[in-house]
Amino acid sequence: MFHPKIISRILGLLLFIEAAFLLTSLAVAFYYHETIIDTYLYTLAAMVGTGAVLAYIGRGKERNISRKDGYIVVTFCWILFSLFGAIPYYLSGSLPSVTDAFFETMSGFSTTGASVVSNVEALPHSLLFWRSMTHWVGGLGIVFFTVAVFPVFGLGDINLFAAESVGPMRAKLHPRISVAARWILTIYIGLTIIATVSFYLAGMGKFDALCHAMSTVSTGGFSTKQASIATYNSPLIEYVVTLFMFLGGVNLSLLYLFFFKARFGDLLRDSEFRVYAGSVLLFTILITVGLFFTTPMGVEESFRTSLFQVVSIQTTTGFATSNYVLWQPILWLMISAVMFLGACSGSTSGAMKCVRISILGRVMFNEFKRILHPNAVIPVRMSGKIVPSSVQSAILAYTVIYVATVVVGVFVNMTFGLDFLDAYGLSVTSVGNVGPAFGHYGPMDSFSTLPALVKWFCSFQMLVGRLEFFAVLLLLMPAFWRRQ
Repeated sequence: MFHPKIISRILGLLLFIEAAFLLTSLAVAFYYHETIIDTYLYTLAAMVGTGAVLAYIGRGKERNISRKDGYIVVTFCWILFSLFGAIPYYLSGSLPSVTDAFFETMSGFSTTGASVVSNVEALPHSLLFWRSMTHWVGGLGIVFFTVAVFPVFGLGDINLFAAESVGPMRAKLHPRISVAARWILTIYIGLTIIATVSFYLAGMGKFDALCHAMSTVSTGGFSTKQASIATYNSPLIEYVVTLFMFLGGVNLSLLYLFFFKARFGDLLRDSEFRVYAGSVLLFTILITVGLFFTTPMGVEESFRTSLFQVVSIQTTTGFATSNYVLWQPILWLMISAVMFLGACSGSTSGAMKCVRISILGRVMFNEFKRILHPNAVIPVRMSGKIVPSSVQSAILAYTVIYVATVVVGVFVNMTFGLDFLDAYGLSVTSVGNVGPAFGHYGPMDSFSTLPALVKWFCSFQMLVGRLEFFAVLLLLMPAFWRRQ
């Protein structure tokens, strides 16, 4: 059973929160004396007005949030945020199409980073800031900020947190969800501040440093430059950005324990982190060798380019220093594998996540053992803990849905005239929230030439991929809406 009043009240409050975030872009517009201030005022009026109506409709004493309420709130708030967040692009004329404005905003909040903007540097500073802000908010999760900052409103409920959080296994930092959320928010803000200072010291301007820090820590990928990080042509900047992208792919709970509790051993003992770091190292070495023998790059440049692109794609950030579409096809295959792999659960990254890949591998390996020893009891372990059979089943179901969604996306994209490479790349990058694709939609290209219906479908794929399918797809099932 679900409760319409409390759903309406929470959605109204969330729109107030989005309005508060948009105020930062209004401040940027004032600072740079831009002519689109009225655009933000109209958008804020729409957000606050709609939020007030929803809050009024939801007035009452209902406080208990059911599991159904959690899924409805999470899905609808992401759609509402994207709809209202698209208004500044549309009213300012920067993206005159509603389709393009929604695509850009959904790509921002889902931290996909795919863009329909053909000339990023022509955008006003405030819109560039808003693009990065959508990443920063969406990286942790829209509802997450409510749980972390506004538990006094009775919204810090486990059902809300569970509906939006990603990953099959979640570490508990504290018995109270709101306290754990604030701890994670602390490390998130801390990383953003440190990244901003580091980027500035490495050679970026202050504004670029802040925007890139928000896009990096959230593993989003929107840049203030059309050529992304390649614009700076600076090895130092590339290495520094790579470091913070890598940290963005680590479980935030582990980072909190590492930096604030000095529990350094927890990071190294974590099975998923070892798989994550090992896979980054493996693919970096393979692609470094490939670049060294197939391009004019030297050893250091091959290594730096490979490391940057592997970390960027595996953490689903999507920044670029090189157009990998121009590399040898065998290297495309490696990049494609990295797109599926992803980083750690509990991080801001997308795709499958290393923990699922690792558990799937151990389940398959155990099946061979069972064939040889039919009566043996062989548990699946991660970080020394037994993985429950229910988690194993959920991971298998998730994997099937993930692959099926990619395949359906390929068919849909090809129906609209895209060739296989473009259709496959778009589907993989949208579902995995990666950003750049292949073919005509690589890391240096705009998605503006896509047919309108493909953009809407890609936006849907971004949403279901970011919320890991179940929260969204459950709402499409008639049984979900039955009272019992």
